[in-house]
Amino acid sequence: MKQHFIDNRWVAPASGESIPVIDPSDGQAFEAIARGNETDVERAVKAARRAYEGAWGKLSAAERGRLLMKLSIRLQEHQEELAQLEGRDCGKPMKQARADAAAIVRYFEFYAGAADKLHGDTIPYQAGYTVLTLREPHGVTAHIVPWNYPMQIFGRCVGGALAAGNTCVVKPAEDACLSILRVAELAAEVGFPEGALNIVTGYGHEAGDLLVKHPDIDHVSFTGSPSIGKVVVRAAAEHHTPVTLELGGKSPQVVFDDADIDAMLPVVVNAIVQNAGQTCSAGSRLLVQRGAYEKVLDRLGQLFSKLRVGSSQMDLDCGPLIRKTQQERVAGFLSDARSDKIAIVAQGSIDSKSPASGFYQAPTLLRDVPPQHRLAQEEVFGPVLAAMPFDDEVEAIRLANGTDYGLVASVWTNDGARQLRMARAIRSGQVFINNYGAGGGVELPFGGVKASGHGREKGFEALYGFTVLKTIAIRHG
Repeated sequence: MKQHFIDNRWVAPASGESIPVIDPSDGQAFEAIARGNETDVERAVKAARRAYEGAWGKLSAAERGRLLMKLSIRLQEHQEELAQLEGRDCGKPMKQARADAAAIVRYFEFYAGAADKLHGDTIPYQAGYTVLTLREPHGVTAHIVPWNYPMQIFGRCVGGALAAGNTCVVKPAEDACLSILRVAELAAEVGFPEGALNIVTGYGHEAGDLLVKHPDIDHVSFTGSPSIGKVVVRAAAEHHTPVTLELGGKSPQVVFDDADIDAMLPVVVNAIVQNAGQTCSAGSRLLVQRGAYEKVLDRLGQLFSKLRVGSSQMDLDCGPLIRKTQQERVAGFLSDARSDKIAIVAQGSIDSKSPASGFYQAPTLLRDVPPQHRLAQEEVFGPVLAAMPFDDEVEAIRLANGTDYGLVASVWTNDGARQLRMARAIRSGQVFINNYGAGGGVELPFGGVKASGHGREKGFEALYGFTVLKTIAIRHG
């Protein structure tokens, strides 16, 4: 059984209980993790507080940056090991798991360099005064990390929090946390002070709930569903704890008649197939101007029909979904599509060598999805792409903004003025023009509006969220 990692050491769960770790590729348990309770959470928070008031808090920004860079280098040395852990734990094709392992290296490299670049300002004021601002860490930050991208999301939130001077308690998802535990162990090996980084595993409704409610937590970072996001905000509000939320999306890819179809097609496929569609920023809605609609669907259908699904080690286009209940959820959406006579343009195939007990779903392209249908409104979190036509910019904007979400969007057009009009009109945290995702973009601020959450992670902007601004006014005559 993998234990908690607190104060730079492995700690057995106070209850003695564990949770099985299931390999999505075959549905079988291959490991177990500690089931955290109130005692475990309390121990981790106290360790983080001691470190904040002690060894970690006494480090200069430059010294924090050096430790973060040491960790980045160590993660790079263990990149393949981490990818193998992530692949089996999440069911990702190995090429995706390796990309995630490379991304966490980059996150800690970026925040290592940013640690001593976080400055305050001086403010011109009345004669006889000097006014300045300082950016100070919150203190002890809590991080609830989901199962779809454990390493990447850990890197983007914990890397920024540590760079800003906070200490961290992390509760990873019970479905996938082995890579995060290994990263914490590597942090201890490179010299992180005891208590700077602590991992408590367990169920969200137990350990996670206790962590966000804890009175000694100074900031909460949560990535997950809108429904649980509301629970987190209510719990944190009891102690006026600030919260950063990233809650998913129903992201549109808007394709105009003049778009470069050859460039667009592989990007659209990857945006819904990556991680089996279990991506908050998945491009799950395809809005195509009517003049190009049939051509795009015909060519896109050809690509979908060639997609293959298999186990992590088979390293095909798509891996399994994370668990049986997620597989059933996606199947339920497709059952609704059949019942409502929504046409399937094309589907990929599940490789015959895939274990029958794995949680597989063939990528599916649907056409003429009504804008108010649940397939166009709700986050499927599976490899299902809903296509619909539009006539003009006005209708494209209405459809793009026509969900509760606002995380990511893309616009495909060669008309420069239209690019800017659409980018300004779409309500979304990120808008990509003639691309989608910009290759991950560690440097690019990320977050949503509406039901997609609030606050920003990634890039230098994240450091502002992980600090508190203090104003100092000095009267000297």
